[in-house]
Amino acid sequence: MALSSNITCHKNPSLARHFVRSIANYDLSRLHRSPRLGSLRLPTKVRAIQVENPSSTVQPSLAPDLVLPEDGSDLLLPFQFDHYMAARSKLVNQALDMAVPLQQPLKIHEAMRYSLLAGGKRVRPILCLASCELVGGDVSSAMPAACAMEMIHTMSLIHDDLPCMDNDDLRRGKPTNHKVFCEKTAVLAGDALLSLAFEHVAARTGPEVPADRLVRAIAELGSAVGSEGLVAGQIVDIASEGRDISLGELEYIHVHKTAKLLEASVVCGAIVGGGSQSEVERVRKYERCVGLLFQVVDDILDVTKSTEELGKTAGKDLASDKATYPKLMGIEKAKEFAGELVEKAIEQLGHFDAARVAPLSHLANYIASRHN
Repeated sequence: MALSSNITCHKNPSLARHFVRSIANYDLSRLHRSPRLGSLRLPTKVRAIQVENPSSTVQPSLAPDLVLPEDGSDLLLPFQFDHYMAARSKLVNQALDMAVPLQQPLKIHEAMRYSLLAGGKRVRPILCLASCELVGGDVSSAMPAACAMEMIHTMSLIHDDLPCMDNDDLRRGKPTNHKVFCEKTAVLAGDALLSLAFEHVAARTGPEVPADRLVRAIAELGSAVGSEGLVAGQIVDIASEGRDISLGELEYIHVHKTAKLLEASVVCGAIVGGGSQSEVERVRKYERCVGLLFQVVDDILDVTKSTEELGKTAGKDLASDKATYPKLMGIEKAKEFAGELVEKAIEQLGHFDAARVAPLSHLANYIASRHN
């Protein structure tokens, strides 16, 4: 059933107008998904009202994109994912700007800010915030952890682009950090962002988060970035260049190099948000699928999109003879695998309050369908 731009009512028009005014002010964060229609519907306590006059309608300006299903089930509303992402990105960008002020020594802070504030989708911090909300926490509690995720991610990009690593000249549509500053400054800027990430979580997380939860979150972050996380994936990736590897080895690289930090994003969000142990493990399983999905899609884009579309050098993996999912499976099989990962990820969300799953559900689909 398609969504219409008005509501057709069937009993008391004045009561219907009151109903629509209430819906217009309803907190959209409490919407939940309708498996039957693939849209989102209001919680059951907000019910559709039957009125007498079948021809009576409420103007679209009062309630756009609302529809009363013919079977009398809950009123449907679309989840405004683009608006959600824009609003969350704005909050994250503001917090990052405040976290790294332009101060002495000027050069190092300029280099840190250059890459940290260069744009990007902010997927990791938004995942952290959405996971916190999923378990009933407040966004403000998770913002320091969310910023830390982006600091660490930016560090990894700065170091990844260095001549001794991937030797890339372009990142997010701009010259890479070492091209604007110098290699020595780029190394130090990455180091400073890594250090600041842990300091920021420890010093800026509010007192509403118990100390034991804060320690758990910091430990999770350290594990994700160290020799059993991002660094492990990177060193095995370097060692695999120029030789044939199995799908199992490729998965190890991507789980550690990419998925571990994405996993830490949702796990830390759930921890500081007050989630139970079972809830934390559910979001971990969700993100293990989404994290691997992110890299599968990245591999596909590297061979199907241009440098201009990606905002970074296209075809680098092929040129350096790196193992990728399209190389080992073929593009079509890689796309099928991506679809399977989306389904498995969203399955994990079925164990949570249906009114809160929309952001993470849409984020999984967004990562699967992204173009850069």
